[in-house]
Amino acid sequence: MVGFLSEIIMTKLVIVESPTKAKTIRGYLPKDYHVEASMGHVRDLPASAAEVPEAYKGEPWSRLGVNVEKEFDPLYVVPSTKRKVVTELRRLLKDADELILATDEDREGESIGWHLFEVLQPKVPVRRMVFHEITREAIQKALNETRSIDQDLVHAQETRRILDRLVGYTVSPLLWKKIARGLSAGRVQSVSVRLLVLRERERRAFRSGAYWDLKAFLNKRPDKPEHRFEAQLISVGGVRVASGRDFDENTGKVADAKSVLLLDQKQTETLRERLLKGLWRVTDLEEKEATRAPAPPFTTSTLQQEANRKLGMGAKETMRIAQKLYEEGHITYMRTDSVNLSDQAVNAARRRVTELYGQQYLSDKPRRYSTKTKNAQEAHEAIRPAGDQMAPADALPIAGEERRLYDLIWKRTVATQMANARLKFTTATIAVEDAVFRASGRTVLFPGFFRAYVEGSDDPEAALESQDAPLPPLVVDEVVDCRDLEAQGHETKPPARYTEATLVKALEAEGIGRPSTYATIIDTIQQRGYVFKQRKELVPTFTAFAVTQLMEDHFHDLVDLGFTANMEQQLDDIATGETDWLAYLRHFYLGAGGLESQVKAKEANIDARAASGVGLEDLSAEVRIGQFGPFISKEVNGERLTAGLPPDLPPADLSEEMVTQLLSQKLDGPKIIGEDPSTKLSVLLKVGPYGPYVQLGDEEQNGKTKPKRASLLKGMEAGHVDLDLALKLLNLPRTLGEHPETGKEVKAGVGRFGPYVVHDGTFVSLKADNVLEIELERALEVLAGAADRKGKRGENSGGSKSVLKALGDHPNGGPVQVLSGRYGPYVSYQKINATLPKEVKPEDVTMVQALEWIAEKAGKQPTGKPTASRKKVTNATTDDAVKPAAPKKPAATRKAVTTKKAVATKAPTKKPVAKKKPASTVKHQNRR
Repeated sequence: MVGFLSEIIMTKLVIVESPTKAKTIRGYLPKDYHVEASMGHVRDLPASAAEVPEAYKGEPWSRLGVNVEKEFDPLYVVPSTKRKVVTELRRLLKDADELILATDEDREGESIGWHLFEVLQPKVPVRRMVFHEITREAIQKALNETRSIDQDLVHAQETRRILDRLVGYTVSPLLWKKIARGLSAGRVQSVSVRLLVLRERERRAFRSGAYWDLKAFLNKRPDKPEHRFEAQLISVGGVRVASGRDFDENTGKVADAKSVLLLDQKQTETLRERLLKGLWRVTDLEEKEATRAPAPPFTTSTLQQEANRKLGMGAKETMRIAQKLYEEGHITYMRTDSVNLSDQAVNAARRRVTELYGQQYLSDKPRRYSTKTKNAQEAHEAIRPAGDQMAPADALPIAGEERRLYDLIWKRTVATQMANARLKFTTATIAVEDAVFRASGRTVLFPGFFRAYVEGSDDPEAALESQDAPLPPLVVDEVVDCRDLEAQGHETKPPARYTEATLVKALEAEGIGRPSTYATIIDTIQQRGYVFKQRKELVPTFTAFAVTQLMEDHFHDLVDLGFTANMEQQLDDIATGETDWLAYLRHFYLGAGGLESQVKAKEANIDARAASGVGLEDLSAEVRIGQFGPFISKEVNGERLTAGLPPDLPPADLSEEMVTQLLSQKLDGPKIIGEDPSTKLSVLLKVGPYGPYVQLGDEEQNGKTKPKRASLLKGMEAGHVDLDLALKLLNLPRTLGEHPETGKEVKAGVGRFGPYVVHDGTFVSLKADNVLEIELERALEVLAGAADRKGKRGENSGGSKSVLKALGDHPNGGPVQVLSGRYGPYVSYQKINATLPKEVKPEDVTMVQALEWIAEKAGKQPTGKPTASRKKVTNATTDDAVKPAAPKKPAATRKAVTTKKAVATKAPTKKPVAKKKPASTVKHQNRR
């Protein structure tokens, strides 16, 4: 009888990475499947010396956490933050008759599953379950098609982890000795930084060139605005007018081989006066049609790029939101470099196109895409809406950033099965005297996929309008009217700095790293002080310059694009079993010319003073990296002067004038601007590491009290600061008056995000208004405008809702209201929301109608969407899953499990570790 009861309570333990994923999957599995989250990796290489077990602290390789002399045997430890998770999983495994590892399908997920197997050492059958979307059909299919752990994938991920550790822990200490403490090197990180440094070097070497031309504002018929168009000067006297592409970026002059006419301002204005008197005639017309095909569906890389361009999301934020959408069952797996779409997805997208846009917008046949990126893996599908419905965002219970990103994915996917857009391009050539102008027009003949999605635009309809810019109907020899002629001056621009989007694109194009790691890389190089953001630009620091120069001079392979891309290819070959992982590690680290021998040989030859310098041309001073950051150093009259550099100064922008100013300020000391009439203290202008600022009184005048200080506002120059301006800055934040509705103070000031006005704890940034001059009346307008915008955003994002009509109390208690929301008005009671029928106006809703809609809504259960209700969870899993935490064991038992001494063990190749040694520190096992 006891045996019979024990069989009844036995369950199948399913382990995934996150609670959200666990919650979603529970709804698709039978009752006897217990789903738990491992919270990511349960073990890793030691993060610090403190995590290295006592038994290994004396080993020469313990700092690395990898025994390079013994087949690169890694030392894995269970971090203290994961011991509780491991203990709970072991407890649950005791009552299970099967273990299912349902971690993600990529290398990282395979590695997490393998580590779980190694740590838990199950005595029951183990299956590996993989899926690329979380829908009922996908989960059921995956459950029926389980496999074993893929050791090739595990080896590829483990090799990547060991490589990263070897590079980081071998080269980073050298950087500490030669440049500054706290610096780090990384296998992909250092190459990414070098790309940014190379672009900044190009900007520093760039020399701007100036040129002028003319823009004509023409009319076919002066009385019809739609007949107005513009034309640009292209030649004078048969010689082409110079444009930006004709200049040498290193000299700022027209390249020698270019035979062009370079106009200056005076010549252009003289030409303008002459041409205004001439007869403008159409001399040539050219028309051609073209088609535009939709872009492929999203990969990890292109999603990060487009989310950055369209939605302003960083790579890290994009991946966080995409992860949530995936785990909630809304999109397919978000770490992929494949543009392949399944038949299910293609058919669903084509149905949606027909339903929403009509048959004429459907492509003639299903459109397929193939990946062209270096080292791409076709194992996964592209990122797309999950399931076979291709549900639009309006049909899902999502809001805010999740909705915006899902909508982007949905539009991109649906667009792939839409017809090509057809456009007509018209070019008109207009002659006046000896000058020739050119006008271009564009007409959308058939919008095709533009109706759903246009790259780089968040609004397809608006983008469609911008695509359509036709010329008026013209004929050759027709005379047109010139209503104005504008002389325009131009300067050539340096190469644009990388943004997150363009850096991701460059890394992918070069085959560096994996798309799934780009968000982490970009975050890491910012956290470690190699890069800072200036608007959307990624700007390398002076420290990045010094580190990159050292790596180029002494470890060039580690920052070489081709070498790093080849490493990625080797890791891909390990994943497919084509390359032996151990042989590759030996060659990279221990072979002739391997990293270990390189570091030992070169360390003594690297001069620390030379390594900590930043070589910038055209400067009379040295730029160096010191203990407290970058600084400039110059000998003046036999004395060595130094001055700190602002941490947010782009290296390309450091000029000789800045050097002179910084050193002069350091030499002359603070400038006394005047005296504060109220305190009789001196008002000083000083320069600190973050730029110039004003200070009230010096240290002697203030005694132990910290002097009041205020930074100069953006755009202010130190040379223009007088006593009046300095006192205004020191007076911030200033009180503007009382709010007429609340009687509370309204103030204006400057904070970490710039100038603002504040009332009752609500801060609003000032964009166009001057914080030193704004008055109460204008501040009230700014505050009111921000409140209006917030209300609108709340309606659009599912955030704050406005009450359209209060209906009274529900029979069971609690208010029933008509609210405005993202998808239109709806009635709300407690947590039940019901959308109003389209034909019903909010003001006409009665309590009777509202109660009917609420009752109907409460009785429905959304298809395919797991809920957080106790009933739903109970039906999906065992009773344990209903509770937020597992049932507690008796105190003595819990203590015995959680305080058990960690033991480092080495198991035979194929035999599991004995259950009496569930160590929190485990040496690598079952490797081959």
